[in-house]
Amino acid sequence: MPLRAQKVTPLSLPKPAQKLLFRHNVSLTVLLAVGTPPQNVSMVLDTGSELSWLLCNATAAPFFDPRRSATYSPVYCVSPTCRDRGRDLPTPPVCDATSLAGLCHVYLSYADASYADGALSTDDFLVGGSAPMSTVFGCVGNAYSAADGDSNVVGLLGMNRGSLSFVTQSGIRRFSYCIPDGETAGVLLLGDAAPPFLLPLNYTPFIQISLPLPYFDRVAYSIQLDGIRFTFLLGPAYDALKAEFSRQTLGKLAPLAEPDFVFQGAFDLCFRVPAERPAPPTELPAVSLLLRGGAEVAVAGERLLYRALGEARGADAVWCFTFGNSDLVPLSMYVIGHHHQQNIWVEYDLENSRVGFAPARCDQASQVLGVASP
Repeated sequence: MPLRAQKVTPLSLPKPAQKLLFRHNVSLTVLLAVGTPPQNVSMVLDTGSELSWLLCNATAAPFFDPRRSATYSPVYCVSPTCRDRGRDLPTPPVCDATSLAGLCHVYLSYADASYADGALSTDDFLVGGSAPMSTVFGCVGNAYSAADGDSNVVGLLGMNRGSLSFVTQSGIRRFSYCIPDGETAGVLLLGDAAPPFLLPLNYTPFIQISLPLPYFDRVAYSIQLDGIRFTFLLGPAYDALKAEFSRQTLGKLAPLAEPDFVFQGAFDLCFRVPAERPAPPTELPAVSLLLRGGAEVAVAGERLLYRALGEARGADAVWCFTFGNSDLVPLSMYVIGHHHQQNIWVEYDLENSRVGFAPARCDQASQVLGVASP
């Protein structure tokens, strides 16, 4: 499912606006070029991660080969990049007897049990038709993904607010995107331009907590969830949300009735739907996430359920409620995933420390901006 992207008036990235090809599956992937001469690589776009990384010298394609790049350089333990900037990572770099040849070794882990480990490195990243940008990233030897995704993915593009993220290194102060709900093109904008066709964006501020709480990620795009409006329910508790969704879908959805079944480690409310049906019933109650400042993210229809690929019960497919149980991960925070952001224009405004939302038709937005699939 293609998602295209367009760069608009970036600060560090050169003009004119360029276009990127995105794909929308379990994750969002973007095609970049890395190295000299450039090697095309497909990377997962992740606003929740800091350090970008590429699978290097893997035993099977695809991968990035640093030996073929004249501009590739490893980062050593004595480098300020390793000693200072590397300390910003959730797990600081390792520089001891296990670090071969004095390389700055990094280990990255994610909430869904995925991981990657390798060495900090630098090379030129090329976004669309932009000039090469020297970028710090992880040249990874081992990686594991817990989610099914694009088999052509070579790495991950970190887009949070950390000092080693792609956003920070490239100097981008605003970016926005619109994720489609089907096989239509979406759009990504890197820069300050705002689409003229949108309804006014409703903003909620990023929050900062001065106390050193172990579960608070200071470089994430953290916002305050004031409550959940589920038809007439107001409350942040997952158990209450799960119970109320089960009650209001009684007779519309057949429960899986397998207490020990958990999809992808966090989704424990699942249902049986006849496999010949392309989607669950549409008359499902909506869930609204109420954010500080009056912003609201409404999740309705097919965005409430996700098909568990590879799971079948007789003639039935398994569909799961797309709000996961953070206690199962474990993760002491809410995460608004990209599945809940479909057909919503989402703008990250780093200059003013806020994020904005507005309902949108992503297929139409792409056509207006001239990046729709042919």
